[in-house]
Amino acid sequence: MITIGNMANSPAYAMAGLLVGLLVGMTGVGGGSLMTPLLVLLFGFHPTTAVGTDLLFAAVTKSVGTTIHSAGKTVEWRIVRRLATGSVPATLVGVLAIGELGVKSPVVTTLISLTIGIALVLCAVSLLFKEWIVAALNRKFPGFGENAPPWVTVAVGVVLGLLVSLSSVGAGALGTVALIILYPRLPLVRIVGSDIAHAVPLTLLAGLGHLYLGTIDFSLLGALLLGSVPGIVIGSLLARHAPDHVLKTGLGIILGLVGVRMLLK
Repeated sequence: MITIGNMANSPAYAMAGLLVGLLVGMTGVGGGSLMTPLLVLLFGFHPTTAVGTDLLFAAVTKSVGTTIHSAGKTVEWRIVRRLATGSVPATLVGVLAIGELGVKSPVVTTLISLTIGIALVLCAVSLLFKEWIVAALNRKFPGFGENAPPWVTVAVGVVLGLLVSLSSVGAGALGTVALIILYPRLPLVRIVGSDIAHAVPLTLLAGLGHLYLGTIDFSLLGALLLGSVPGIVIGSLLARHAPDHVLKTGLGIILGLVGVRMLLK
């Protein structure tokens, strides 16, 4: 059954959407990583409702971001295609698994909460220690990113597809770091643009799966989009000038704290 949220909280939902939209536009990170835990921990939504609604929210929000980045020629479509080759079928598997187990079952609730917590901690680590991770891999596997075969990017897509379908978390931070490792010569703004573009089919497919399962709250979705659409337009335009290190360090700390909180929930 499709749920309808509390309209009295619409201004708070819109402000949350604005904040997350700004962060996604500037860094490619923060959609599911912040919105889903906000909906669960701050607004008290059931994890399946939070994940399902956030997925459609992310699909619309990142479509706007993709349009802005594409117009600025900061999307590498060959990378997007490789990621989607792995993530699309993996997303279908994840959604089917939730439907088979039951969207409100204790097993699914626990699985989603744990997946969100673990994914957030991984996102935080990848953001805070990105340079160290990349440097360590380059020392151990010199030139790894220069000659990585396409199937490696496809495999990354599989992991992202499973994570996103179960938690709506991971496409941003984890996807960004993976692309930095695989394509080290690519400017960061093009990695962010490609990551946002890949998130569109991924979150849309997963969101439609959750729509079929009945886990979408449309009044909540509308309020979130009211804030996020202008937020991601502004954030995408500011992406070339944003203080990348400061933003991602702060975001990494926040995601780590939220992830631990989700694991202890």
